[in-house]
Amino acid sequence: MTANVIESFKSAIYDSLGYVPEHIQADGMLHRIKDNDGKMNGAYVLHLDNRPGGYFQCFKQGIKQTWKMTGNFIPLSNYQRQVFRSQCQKESEQRQKDEIAKNKVAAERSIYIWNKAPIAPANHPYLINKHIGIHGARLGRDNTLIIPLYNTNKDIINLQFISETGGKRFLSGGQKKGCFYILEGVKDKIIICEGFATAASLYENSGYLTVVAFDAGNLKNVALNIKSLYPASKIVVAGDNDLSGIGQKKALEAALAVNGQYLVPATVGHDWNDSLTVEVTHA
Repeated sequence: MTANVIESFKSAIYDSLGYVPEHIQADGMLHRIKDNDGKMNGAYVLHLDNRPGGYFQCFKQGIKQTWKMTGNFIPLSNYQRQVFRSQCQKESEQRQKDEIAKNKVAAERSIYIWNKAPIAPANHPYLINKHIGIHGARLGRDNTLIIPLYNTNKDIINLQFISETGGKRFLSGGQKKGCFYILEGVKDKIIICEGFATAASLYENSGYLTVVAFDAGNLKNVALNIKSLYPASKIVVAGDNDLSGIGQKKALEAALAVNGQYLVPATVGHDWNDSLTVEVTHA
């Protein structure tokens, strides 16, 4: 019966969002899920108390929908719920162990690749197209740029690969949450932004220490980590001016979390590599 509930819930998520996680935890807690692009744009809650129900949403698509089990349903007994919750807890702990193991393998691979890679040439097509310097990037297979991701211990734990045309990917199994890349500069003010090209443009025009968070959803996590590393520095979060509003929203959330400022380009649809005309809003 529990399996039927979960399969029905998964079908409802897929029909509405176009993607669904492999594993569903029916523990009444909020769980974030990845969309088809691998970004954490979805979330769900599912409980089994009385008649099973919950909700799911996609932040990017602006979809939020409640759900209840329909048809003939015999409620689980207290014992059945207890057994299922215990099973969910064990599965969750195992997934966490598996994730840690994958992170470790990816970190070791990252260090190996990084140490073997030569410095990227200044005439790399991506750098020329973005009108930026090398800033520590290295060269990988298929003429990709390699940007390392560091944790707060300054350990390399993942790599981002950028193709000549701007396509981006990370090592499979690598950690990204809260991780960053730093362009060293003046530390009395620190700028945090999404992408490498954006960070390079901001750094070249300001001289301030500039941090790559790699995407909008990671801005807040990175801002908190950077604030812990540089408590005396003022934090400025430079968000993208997205048509969807996601870049602006996440930049503001990150700035509020560290009592900083946020900036967005004046032109809708631009990031800081596109335009350096700024609107400054105090969070």
